[in-house]
Amino acid sequence: MEKFTTVTGIAAPLPLINVDTDMIIPKQFLKTIKRSGLGKNLFDEMRYDENGNENPDFVLNKPPYRNAEILVAGDNFGCGSSREHAPWALKDFGIRVIIAPSFADIFYNNCFKNGILPITLPADEVEELMREAEKGENARMTVDLEAQTITTADGKVHRFDIDPFRKHCLLEGLDDIGLTMEKVAHIDAFEARARAERPWL
Repeated sequence: MEKFTTVTGIAAPLPLINVDTDMIIPKQFLKTIKRSGLGKNLFDEMRYDENGNENPDFVLNKPPYRNAEILVAGDNFGCGSSREHAPWALKDFGIRVIIAPSFADIFYNNCFKNGILPITLPADEVEELMREAEKGENARMTVDLEAQTITTADGKVHRFDIDPFRKHCLLEGLDDIGLTMEKVAHIDAFEARARAERPWL
């Protein structure tokens, strides 16, 4: 998993509450087990019409939001079914950070496992950042995980909290497999000792 340190990029506003995982990536796209390629179907039913043509009114179809790396969203983001394809699609599109007043628990946990930083802030601060994200080309923000700050284009700083263990995992680029591999020397030592002590197993 890619290490997360600092992201500076365009923030896209998505002022909707209860955005569920079927809105993020509809069920017909869940047949793959690959993490890549789902970005083109992110928010598919809002981004395209029934003929597959882009909806020009949807935020991610508007320049410069086509290259957004930060998403500012409404309350209870990622609710619904516990599909890991949702963070896969967001990451494949290029979204590295999601800022919202609250997240569904399973989606929140899945974000960390896939290199996305979900940031929870009070509703009034999210509203302020939403207004910043509506500035188009000027909707640039810097998210610094080490400092736990979000800095807007005009220099205003918002601070956020994060669990220290999850912060460590993102900074070091550790998913569940990576965490296990950190202990490989201990695992090998245990296996060698077990074989010596119980060669009949």
